[in-house]
Amino acid sequence: MAAVTALTFAALCMPFLAAAVAPFIVRALGDKAAWLLAAAPFLAFLHFCRLLPVVADGTVITGGYTWVPSYNLAFSVLLDGLSLTFALLITGIGALVVLYAGGYLKGHPDLGRFFSFIFLFMGAMLGLVVSDSYLMLFAFWELTSITSFLLIGFDHSREASRRAALQALVITGGGGLLLLAGLLLLWSVTGTTDLSTLLRSGDLLRANAYYLPILLLVLGGAFTKSAQFPFHVWLPNAMEAPTPVSAYLHSATMVKAGVYLLMRLQPAMGGTALWETLLPVFGGATLIVGTLLAVRQTDLKLKLAYTTVSSLGLLVMLTGFGTPYAIEAAVLYLVAHSLFKGALFMVAGIIDHETGTRDITRLSGLRQAMPLTFAAALAAAVSMAGLPPFFGFLAKEEIYTALAHGDPRSILFTVLALVGNALMFAIGFAVALKPFVGKAVETPAHPHEAPPLLLVGPLVLALLGLIAAVFSGAAHHYISTPMASAVRGTAASVDISLIPHLGVPLLLSLLTVILGIGVYWQLDRARFVMAALLRRLGPGPDRGFDYAMTGIVRLAVAVTRFVQPGRLEIYVTTTFLCIAAVLLVPLWLFGEWPSLPAMPDGVRLYEWGIFLLAVVGLTAVVCARDRLTAIVSLGIQGFSVAIIFLLFGAPDLAFTQFMVETLSVVILALVMTRLRLSPTDRRPLGQMLLDGAIALACGTGFALLLTKATDGPFNTALTDFFNTYSKTIAHGANVVNVIIVDFRGTDTLGEIAVVAVTGLAILALIRVRAQTERKLAENDPDAPEDLGVERP
Repeated sequence: MAAVTALTFAALCMPFLAAAVAPFIVRALGDKAAWLLAAAPFLAFLHFCRLLPVVADGTVITGGYTWVPSYNLAFSVLLDGLSLTFALLITGIGALVVLYAGGYLKGHPDLGRFFSFIFLFMGAMLGLVVSDSYLMLFAFWELTSITSFLLIGFDHSREASRRAALQALVITGGGGLLLLAGLLLLWSVTGTTDLSTLLRSGDLLRANAYYLPILLLVLGGAFTKSAQFPFHVWLPNAMEAPTPVSAYLHSATMVKAGVYLLMRLQPAMGGTALWETLLPVFGGATLIVGTLLAVRQTDLKLKLAYTTVSSLGLLVMLTGFGTPYAIEAAVLYLVAHSLFKGALFMVAGIIDHETGTRDITRLSGLRQAMPLTFAAALAAAVSMAGLPPFFGFLAKEEIYTALAHGDPRSILFTVLALVGNALMFAIGFAVALKPFVGKAVETPAHPHEAPPLLLVGPLVLALLGLIAAVFSGAAHHYISTPMASAVRGTAASVDISLIPHLGVPLLLSLLTVILGIGVYWQLDRARFVMAALLRRLGPGPDRGFDYAMTGIVRLAVAVTRFVQPGRLEIYVTTTFLCIAAVLLVPLWLFGEWPSLPAMPDGVRLYEWGIFLLAVVGLTAVVCARDRLTAIVSLGIQGFSVAIIFLLFGAPDLAFTQFMVETLSVVILALVMTRLRLSPTDRRPLGQMLLDGAIALACGTGFALLLTKATDGPFNTALTDFFNTYSKTIAHGANVVNVIIVDFRGTDTLGEIAVVAVTGLAILALIRVRAQTERKLAENDPDAPEDLGVERP
């Protein structure tokens, strides 16, 4: 174990600082701001690179500070092979995406806002992967959903962008609530609130009776975040975001958050029949669905988006397969996918930016005009196809080594992996070759090579895929082996190289290439077949989301109309019924009726007179024939209570009561005068009896509750506290004043705010009344008729 340094915390805060200053830097430097802003994630990337030798030696870096010690809530960091690899991907690819965005959105009026959003997204994802505490993990988990909503809906003037952003927020946010429930159950079962301790409690967790609900809740959060079938629909629709967002989203950030969570919890929750059934089944289904839907698309970004869905399915399938080789394959494929998918998305954006279209059927012959872009696309496609000498080849070989066994389960998932890889082979080369080879065609914009800001990202990522494979020994030592060890929970050693595995894995690789070439050759026909199949299947999960949202809105409208019919008397009656039930039902259910208080001795005649005056005022309120008399009578009752406070030694409280009663009577009288409501109470007898019964129930309930509270012995702890510390801490001799303005100052501020809001509401009613009168005087047909005002 090693402690977290201040530099590590600074690196974690770097994206948030960049988000705060990005608009000002863009305003000052314009299009050149990307070079300076990219320094923030790049510096964080360099810091995390410095930690590679430490983590490679098996050291786990932890630390932080305790927030709420009584609940064991802390802001704590966990850096091992898994989280460090993600941190490197997030910051490294993030720096390239910032540069790419500077070129892609050059001249955009909201470039500063975009950079703020992308840095917030980067910081949220970085915080998520290094979190040790449940609280920190969940906070950053939800922050990724919120910031992705802002990025996907960046072009908020377009309905498609707004829908895609809302869909992503609803699905991933709903999954976040499931994850929250799962984390709370984990806390309850294991008694720990940090992941580093949880990973050592796997046996206790797997044997617990709550393992199944915990697993289902955690999988709900992970599957929605990482777009597993049938929750995959938000990810392709997120392509409404600008291409820099797509490149970042699909390569290194939110879509892999669910995979990260599953990998992180593998040592604690893996190894059970449920884990090794649910993950491979859902992952395998997502793999096939994603690749088949990708074949159907003609938009370059959509083709890549659906292959991301399939790749996430493959990662989930491998994570849950249950063998050491499967974990190593998942680790290798995650890194390879981040590199080639980020490059391909940037290439798709370049093609769109320089030609004006992403439609693969309208693109051809761009190789001459865009040679560097073609080189980056081809290199990334080779890695995606799993061909040497790129890192994707190592991942594909390890996948087949992990899956190729003779039992029926292994054969099933091997076939799924074979079909999925072959289809991704075809789609990768379709994206990399079809727009560039062949005869040049006319495009909406004249094609030309992209500027450096757009090219540096895909070229660097494609080159890294080559370097990592050629120098696989170093890549495994610093990246793959520590990451696999963290996911497995035990020491691992990844040693695969460009020399292929002989035997069944090599045969499966050759079969993948043959099938991939065949699909690529007949891609147009395959697209036609998939389109026809989808038409026959009818609406899918995407349309189902629309149906679900429409149903929720209709349900909300129906519930609102039921509970808020627009009649104030119904709201008031319901409120007081609930109050009466809350006060009386527990006393009845639990038999906690208080004993009747004894008549006090020594009550003086004038004290009886004050009590009698209060009763007279109350009787006058009930018997009053007009509203103004009732208001004044209510003041009599209130003043009587204030005098009682005064007689029993509470002058401050009495003074407050006098002020409140005076203001209440004056304000209510003025309001009733201005609103010109009916001077008398026109309620029918039945309604008056019902209201009276409710009022008696509420009054009786409060009286019984207070009487019950006085039955027990008086606890002087608070009295002693306030008497002791009012002078020494709050520097006030008047204990009541100190309590109101110091110890309970926030509560007093809230009461003042309530009074202020009430005054504003009264003012609004008076103004509405004045406007209504003016409209009625002008015979305006739009004037409302429900304010007690009749038309002339």
